[in-house]
Amino acid sequence: MPPSRGAQLSVILTTGLRVGDEERQILHVDLDAFYASVEARDDPKLRGRPVIVGGHSRRGVVLAASYEVRPFGVRSAMSMVEARRRAPDAIVVPPRFHAYAEASEAVFAIFRAVTPEVEPLSLDEAFLDVTRSRTLFGSGETIARAIRARIAEEVGLPASAGIAAAKFVAKIASDLAKPNGQLVVPQEETQRFLAVLPVARLWGVGPKTEARLSALGLRTLGDVAKARLEWLEAHLGDGGRHFWLLSQGIDDRSVEPDREAKSIGSEDTFEHDVADRERLLSSIHSQALRVARRLRAGGVRARTIVLKLKSADFRLTTRRVSLPEATDDGQAIYAAAELLLGDPRSVGPVRLTGVSAMNLEAEPRQLSLLDPGGQKKQALNRTLDRITDRFGSAAIVTADLVPGAEDEDPVLRGRAGGSRLDQAPKPRPKANKPPR
Repeated sequence: MPPSRGAQLSVILTTGLRVGDEERQILHVDLDAFYASVEARDDPKLRGRPVIVGGHSRRGVVLAASYEVRPFGVRSAMSMVEARRRAPDAIVVPPRFHAYAEASEAVFAIFRAVTPEVEPLSLDEAFLDVTRSRTLFGSGETIARAIRARIAEEVGLPASAGIAAAKFVAKIASDLAKPNGQLVVPQEETQRFLAVLPVARLWGVGPKTEARLSALGLRTLGDVAKARLEWLEAHLGDGGRHFWLLSQGIDDRSVEPDREAKSIGSEDTFEHDVADRERLLSSIHSQALRVARRLRAGGVRARTIVLKLKSADFRLTTRRVSLPEATDDGQAIYAAAELLLGDPRSVGPVRLTGVSAMNLEAEPRQLSLLDPGGQKKQALNRTLDRITDRFGSAAIVTADLVPGAEDEDPVLRGRAGGSRLDQAPKPRPKANKPPR
């Protein structure tokens, strides 16, 4: 027999949107038009203008679109050809991934100052469980407002937030709060809040499933919520139960904090294919220094360095080397990556480079008395990190990353991010022969 309405409601009462005796409080925080906002922050001439962040018009896609260009129909993931057709007067800027990574690191530090329960979804958004943080910082609404204020003041970027008892509802709330706003959905108001929304808002509903639901007469979440569970399962299989639970605001998945990192990396896609070894090394150098800073910030060192190259025809080549001892020093990582690069003619023109550090281990608590040079390098790196944290990534850069060198090619322009003078001798580790 089909379950009664009372039996269906009992599911709601037993799905666990509470922690102990407390109602869960989940935040979804999302930076608004992230890449475009970073560009406007760093270049005042772009503020209030229609801005597209994207690659070469022949093959690139829109990575971010400012709110000023969205009325023209420009959206993320659209081809640059189509975006330029729709908004011919828009300002197109190449991506600066180092700047986005730095901004993301600063934002996530703010998140973790409030709660250790942070689940990153991408560079610019995360779920936070602040249930246990309320005794220190106030309600979820108060915490969200404080986080957004800190992001605006310390990072210079706008952010939106949704506050609810379930992840699904919090995500929808933050979407509706954009730009630069926040929306609270009390648990007792959840079903009323969801009822009027189109079924496309359900996780897992794409154009084909939306058309199928519409053919069944289900156009809003309220329609799905009113349907009998047995009937939905008969027509939609396991998806029927999934959609029905979400339509009720039932999402008992917990916020899952970062698992222990297995690697730390940095990569960039070039605006134009690059064959010149010196230009490739400049990009690789910047990436190595960024990786080193992240290693030090995480209190870990790496024993294995990996170089990733993607050729113009999208062939992927990876090369790795094991170091004599673990390191968090940028120049040591760069020396290993330089050795791995070898002769780039074996790969051909390159569209992407990446440097990763693997086989991570905790930084030793005490410095070795047998390696005074190592102590000096670590002290210098810590000093340079503090300078960069205070004055930005361009405060100190290596000679191959100075603006004059980068201005020769827009591919490398602005890629000094995270760079610092990690002064260390360049060890020449014995590498495995690179694959051909």
